[in-house]
Amino acid sequence: MASLDRVKVLVLGDSGVGKSSLVHLLCQNQVLGNPSWTVGCSVDVRVHDYKEGTPEEKTYYIELWDVGGSVGSASSVKSTRAVFYNSVNGIILVHDLTNKKSSQNLYRWSLEALNRDLVPSGVLVTNGDYDREQFADNQIPLLVIGTKLDQIHETKRHEVLTRTAFLAEDFNAEEINLVIEKRYFLREGNQIPGFPDRKRFGGGTLKSLHYD
Repeated sequence: MASLDRVKVLVLGDSGVGKSSLVHLLCQNQVLGNPSWTVGCSVDVRVHDYKEGTPEEKTYYIELWDVGGSVGSASSVKSTRAVFYNSVNGIILVHDLTNKKSSQNLYRWSLEALNRDLVPSGVLVTNGDYDREQFADNQIPLLVIGTKLDQIHETKRHEVLTRTAFLAEDFNAEEINLVIEKRYFLREGNQIPGFPDRKRFGGGTLKSLHYD
């Protein structure tokens, strides 16, 4: 990862999937009591000590840009959102695990942010899957976060998690699924996720963040 004092991370996804709550949790370390719709873009900051306790330790100001709106917005709205997509160091794609459409729309959100949605008809292939070649040369780290895992019945969880694992694989991204509990912690890790010292996240690992 380049030596930067400021890191800009986009937080993208459909309205209602929990982007604002996620950003508030990451930056304020507490649950957002009464989340409201984001109009335009809301920016919050998290201070992160990269490689803490080592000679390479460095403090970064991570700006989380919570972008509001709908992926199906008119072209004028999408053009307005485009100003948020400049000089990006990472993208967090958020979807509601109980809403399959919000998962599918992550492809459109990412293509919009990467300025590759000029020909929407070229995104889908005939079998209904997305063409992962759209992201083959992407150099911006992507992280896929699924919310509301606790709202999915246990008999359906395997099916849903299998589907979302393929979703993360398409983006060559790491995947995290959020579960509501009395305290928060990150399974298979010891901290709230950040962007590591590599071009991309490793794909295929399922994790769960538990929070109040």
